[in-house]
Amino acid sequence: MNEHAPLPAGPLRPTAGFMLAQPAHFMAMGFGSGLSPVAPGTAGTLWAWLAFWVLQPWMTDLRWAALIAASLPLGWWVCSITARNMRVLDPGSVVWDEIAAFWLVLWLVTPTGFWGQLLAFALFRFFDAVKPGPVGWADRLFHDVDPLRDRAAWRKAGFGIMLDDLVAAACTVFVIAGWRFFQ
Repeated sequence: MNEHAPLPAGPLRPTAGFMLAQPAHFMAMGFGSGLSPVAPGTAGTLWAWLAFWVLQPWMTDLRWAALIAASLPLGWWVCSITARNMRVLDPGSVVWDEIAAFWLVLWLVTPTGFWGQLLAFALFRFFDAVKPGPVGWADRLFHDVDPLRDRAAWRKAGFGIMLDDLVAAACTVFVIAGWRFFQ
């Protein structure tokens, strides 16, 4: 990623052509789920849930830990590249942050059945969309970076894209843990 190369003015619209132009875009845009015209973050979270179900028979805790651990720095990188190429600090079509964070939620609340996972989905979407308290704080941290003045702006943007969803995941797990504790 050459963050110092000049970019044409104005944000780019997310399209299938843009997504397929580079593997980083394809991953950052959730393998197409980020192109949903309605609620791309929810579509990305649903894709994560489906992928979790498909992968679950082959996964152990160690494999989930490795996949999630790899998905975070890789996600930062692909989100940084895609945001920069779209010329938007936090594009709605970039949903890898939802995918990695929701995998973390599902892994941490397992073992649980469909209804427990549905509750986790609803809580995660609430925290990610409404951004109460610490989620809003994390979301705002890197929204004021100036790509024209800050040489690291796009790296910061990628970190910011990932961070608020990880905080939403932590809030989701905290609520579920509290609910389980008081049952």
